[in-house]
Amino acid sequence: MKKISFPLFTAACVLALTSATGLAGDLDAFKGEKGVLKISGGTAHIPVMKEAAQRIMSAYPAIQISIAAGGSGVGIKQVGEGLVQIGNSGRAPTDDEIARYGLKPHMWALDGVAVVVHPKNPVKALSQAQVAGIYAGTIGNWKALGGEDRPINLYTRDEASGTREVFWEKALKKGAIAARANVVVSNGAMKSAVSQDPYGIGYVSVGHIDASVAPVAFDGVVPTVQTVKNGRFKIARGLYSNTKGEPTGLTRKFIDYLFSTEGRAIVQEKGFIPHP
Repeated sequence: MKKISFPLFTAACVLALTSATGLAGDLDAFKGEKGVLKISGGTAHIPVMKEAAQRIMSAYPAIQISIAAGGSGVGIKQVGEGLVQIGNSGRAPTDDEIARYGLKPHMWALDGVAVVVHPKNPVKALSQAQVAGIYAGTIGNWKALGGEDRPINLYTRDEASGTREVFWEKALKKGAIAARANVVVSNGAMKSAVSQDPYGIGYVSVGHIDASVAPVAFDGVVPTVQTVKNGRFKIARGLYSNTKGEPTGLTRKFIDYLFSTEGRAIVQEKGFIPHP
């Protein structure tokens, strides 16, 4: 597989501190806190993590929060090895991972994984069998699907990606992914790739969909927050923030903030479904 990266998303980003704004409410829990909180892992989580971190650091400049990507596998491994305090994953940690690292999963959102194409592509609906055929390489031309007589350009994620895992399990039924597929490093890079390729096809978190890509109905169901929430759209997964054992101190307060009224509003604003 050919690996592609795009400059629109930086694999690791440290958020700059801004001046205090006097925010109250759920942020009051951070009064008196100081120190550094390190977070890494799943890229679908990034919009929520960034917004939460910016609000906390704006209100309390003595707190520094760094956010790195890398995929679900990286998040689980790094929190397990004590390199970060929170490791994000777009799947539940396995029983083996929980036992090996002593992980405590915290599921704060439900997300869908949508097939996307270029907005000018006329193909806006596919069956499960068609999607599986496209990714296996047995369907290689858009003409077979009602589109132009052009080869289909495949985009996928690497095996550390929780987005890839749920897509592989629920959309492809654990079927093959052709070796010619281009591998991109994040939801943002996937969206960038497909938005620049009129004959491309990929998959992104529903929360990442915007006008730059077109969502594809899967077995007759359009991927939206509502269809994920009501269970009609089947390619769905939980978003987890994992800690090594029960979190304490600043880590505990950050996790609690994700479940607070303000945190849940951020989750919803970024296109996800708060849980529980």
